[in-house]
Amino acid sequence: MTTAPLPPVRRVTAADVRAALAGARRVVFLDDDPTGTQTVRDLPVLTRWTVEDVRWALRQDTAGFFVLTNTRSLAPADAAARDREVVTACLRAAEGEGAGLVFASRSDSTLRGHFPLETDVIGEVLAQHGDTVDAVVLAPAFTDAGRVTLGGTHYLRSADGLTPVADTEFAKDATFGFTSSRLADWVTEKSAGRIPAADVTELTLDDIRGGTTQSLCDRLNGVVVLDTAEDDDLRAGVLAILAAEEAGKTLVYRVGPSFVRARTGQDATPPIEDDTLATLLRPDAHGLVVVGSHVGLTSRQLARLGERRHFAHVELDVPAILDDAEDHIHDAVARAVEALGSDLVVLSTSRKLVAGADEAESLDIARRVSAALTTTARRIVQARRPAFVVAKGGITSSDVATVSLGIDRAWVRGSMLPGIVSLWEPVSGPARGLPYVVFAGNVGDENSLADVIDRLEAL
Repeated sequence: MTTAPLPPVRRVTAADVRAALAGARRVVFLDDDPTGTQTVRDLPVLTRWTVEDVRWALRQDTAGFFVLTNTRSLAPADAAARDREVVTACLRAAEGEGAGLVFASRSDSTLRGHFPLETDVIGEVLAQHGDTVDAVVLAPAFTDAGRVTLGGTHYLRSADGLTPVADTEFAKDATFGFTSSRLADWVTEKSAGRIPAADVTELTLDDIRGGTTQSLCDRLNGVVVLDTAEDDDLRAGVLAILAAEEAGKTLVYRVGPSFVRARTGQDATPPIEDDTLATLLRPDAHGLVVVGSHVGLTSRQLARLGERRHFAHVELDVPAILDDAEDHIHDAVARAVEALGSDLVVLSTSRKLVAGADEAESLDIARRVSAALTTTARRIVQARRPAFVVAKGGITSSDVATVSLGIDRAWVRGSMLPGIVSLWEPVSGPARGLPYVVFAGNVGDENSLADVIDRLEAL
């Protein structure tokens, strides 16, 4: 698919954003799975949200921090309840620290997740605390992975060109499927008509690249779609957002990973350095890869890993999990622990997707399978600590972090590949110091998983 020539880029640097961040509110990224961390480095991550945990994050000298909510794995009512709990705790902590906050609902760059539920809940909690949301900024772009918004329509860029997101496998998601690629129409679809497309403001590349910070700031009302072809476009939008917030407006963001980098004033940086990796890895152990994602790209990456190197594959059969999980888990743990003594171990679920009759049943099956996978991973790590853990898939990454490894506070140390796949350093809990790699199901090419493993094992 082709588009009209784009207007010249309006150059806005990360340094420009950092200058505008002086005195700005700290941003809390409510991450519905852990993959929002892959574009940044040196930001705190919380998987718990007690007031004391949030106060710890606020005491770090950063423009913002992540709270891992994992709401994409929850039913709508449970997701709403969790968001209310997190936002309330953050506001209480901020009051104690004398800090101002702004909230971002960080979700999928291919539009899967609870929208507008999550931004609605944030707005409701803010209203209970005397604040009114003036605008919801919708910026799902992930430039490093080729997810861009042009003329208000969201695309996936590949070697074959631009594909409207509604024409991809992600739009057929059993829980979060959709039919609209134009984001204004997608908002109407997801809000069941409550928010008409005509009421959505589209800040196109013509507006962003040909306008000024003030002209963009003046249009930040209601639901606003932010075009993005590259990071300069996002940073231009962020300057307008910061100006609006400085003028007293309250905004909520629904964003993909690239916005996180822009809003915190970070440049796109090279992958984490080998010297840093070497300080984290154990040379006398083998790694564990936990694969839960069912998208086609993950299956191809797993197949390519097998073509490039030997590994011990321990597979959890989904029908067996649904029939008798405990016996199946026990056998899998025994096989994996033995294999870790001599080789890389890949723990995965069977690749055939088992879906329910409706959204609720599909979510229930997904939760049961995820619980079996993370329980198995937890028992493996307890029995034999690996050199590193890689989790493949967004929800899987969240569950492995919290259930399998017991991570409650961590630092994002950087990416393993350019702009994608983040490495965390846990700083508390039983996994303290164990390198943890968060690898989304829908990023990279067929070699990316094998490339990450090669980097981890070369040191």
